[in-house]
Amino acid sequence: MNLTEYAHYDGLGLAELVARKEVSPKELAQTALKAIEAINPTINAVVETYPDRIETLDECTLGNGPFRGVPLLIKDVFGHEKGRRIEFGSRLCKGMVVEAGTYLVDMLKAAGVNIMGRSAAPEYSMSASTESAMFGNTSNPWKKGYSAGGSSGGAQAAVTSGMVPIAHGSDIGGSIRIPASLCGGVGLKPSRGRVSIGPVADEGGFGYSMNFIQAKTVRDAAAMLDCLAIPQPGDPFIIPKPGEPYAQLAAKPAPKLRIGMVLNELVGAKVDPDVASAVEAAGAALAAMGHSVERARADMGGEATLTAMEDIFFFAFDARLDAYAKRVGTKPGPDTLEPVIWSLYQHARQITPARFMASWSAANAARRKLGAFYAKHDIWLSPTTSRVSEPWGNYNLSKPGVTAENNAQELFKIPCQYTIPHNIMGTPAMSLPLAMHSSGVPIGVQIAGRPADEHLILQLAAALEQAMPWRDRVPPLHVSML
Repeated sequence: MNLTEYAHYDGLGLAELVARKEVSPKELAQTALKAIEAINPTINAVVETYPDRIETLDECTLGNGPFRGVPLLIKDVFGHEKGRRIEFGSRLCKGMVVEAGTYLVDMLKAAGVNIMGRSAAPEYSMSASTESAMFGNTSNPWKKGYSAGGSSGGAQAAVTSGMVPIAHGSDIGGSIRIPASLCGGVGLKPSRGRVSIGPVADEGGFGYSMNFIQAKTVRDAAAMLDCLAIPQPGDPFIIPKPGEPYAQLAAKPAPKLRIGMVLNELVGAKVDPDVASAVEAAGAALAAMGHSVERARADMGGEATLTAMEDIFFFAFDARLDAYAKRVGTKPGPDTLEPVIWSLYQHARQITPARFMASWSAANAARRKLGAFYAKHDIWLSPTTSRVSEPWGNYNLSKPGVTAENNAQELFKIPCQYTIPHNIMGTPAMSLPLAMHSSGVPIGVQIAGRPADEHLILQLAAALEQAMPWRDRVPPLHVSML
């Protein structure tokens, strides 16, 4: 299998070849390694590969799920796989090894994937761009030196450039959807509680963070949701699932839905005209399918809500980093943490329980305001990001003048304006690469729904994938271009 052929397939496509014995899982792993070695020096999306999962792969260790043998990268965040290194893109955690595995890894393995390395992420996933003092910057496959988004930027850049067909991502404020938008991929953030991250952790980021995959096709996202949406022992709550598998439902037409097109500035970030036009074109396509589409407004309480969310995200952040430092034998400081993270570490010490609870109440108020949207509409249609990919330096954690006091406004206001509402609500949301910008980079359009309505989002996504196809778009920085 040459690199062009390999990169043509999505995850299920490669798994079908394995099932027909046209290629072995080990051959896929070796081809993926060749792809990484060929393009990663330019993209810088992969920070580690696992020789035991490539050259010496024991195929008996792979699960028999629908993705058997498919190469996958795991994001360098959270402690997913016991015995592997996890460094959070931080010099503070250099060499740290995961002490306890997760249900997520167990389910990924049961799905059949071959976890063959780690993808890049910004330090502690606290940026909307994957730029790192430890590992360097990850480039957008469409434009060298431009942001791949964050915090799952390494994962999506690896997928879009042809290194792997799918990759693990996580999303606390848009970290699956932003890279999908900027790189031209498919990024689904499931409903709160849909994918378990136990047993050590209860819910990521107090319930705001969800784990899933970066992909290039809707069918991969649907099939993987079937593999990962499995309640686990001790989960704090279980949300409803449809009566049929997501993979089957995604192939069926959606019922007629009331779609609200949101283009108002939720936190004051202006929307790029090309981006707005792409959303309107998607709305027109959905209307042509028979859905009711109208302009709508949403309200999340403005910039004050971003500040409240920051207090929630960074409550006890100092204790978390102190624990990591103790494990590795380092010390938090300007030499081990990037400037913005160092400022946030110090800021975290000032977040009292009373301040945290006040921010929690503010987030609840924002959730109620946002939830009012679904009293009149079934589906939220909006940009994924207000702007498309920009050059490195605009959102990184070493940006001059950015501290804990203005971090939310400087680094998150523009990229997260339309993504974080769905983390606040706990609702499913998906970015689709439905258009290209006049500057030559992708535009992501976001569709979202009520809690537990992933099946409706997948049905609309599959219909848009046919009506506004992206499969044949290949970026300049791609393994098939070598």
